[in-house]
Parts: sequence; structure tokens; C-alpha cells
Amino acid sequence: MKDTSPAIEVKFFNMMMAKSGIERLKMGFEMYEMSRKMVIASITKDNPGITDKEMKISLLKRFYGDDLSSDTKKKFAEKIKG
Repeated sequence: MKDTSPAIEVKFFNMMMAKSGIERLKMGFEMYEMSRKMVIASITKDNPGITDKEMKISLLKRFYGDDLSSDTKKKFAEKIKG
């Protein structure tokens, strides 16, 4: 769905390009951190007693879902479990 007019898209793009690379990078880190907090809250709501290791594995699956092969996810999960 695209509900933004082309004029507003251009204006937004120009506003973003007016920021320094450091400012844009900082915005990206802040957006990632906020999304991470939201995902953690969602996982915790569904699994109130979740351990730190289980949370890390859940985050791995939620953030990288289909981007990583099953084997790669298994390897990471095994490494997390120790």
C-alpha cells in the first residue's frame, strides 16, 4: 500500500539527505533498538518465564526468520545454549 504523495516523498527524501551520515546512522540504530524492545515485549508477553538464552534464540528467529537457513539458525541456537 502506498499512501504518500510523490511530492511528500521527495520532501521527506530531501530532509533525510540534508542530515549528516552520522545523524542518519544514529536514526537507524535508534529504530533498530526500538524495534528490538517491541519484539522483546511481545516475546515476553507470550512467554512470561522465558530465560535469557531462550530470549536470544527467539530474537534470532524473529529477526532473521527466513533470511538464514535452518542449519545456520540451529548452529547459532546451539552456540547460544552453550
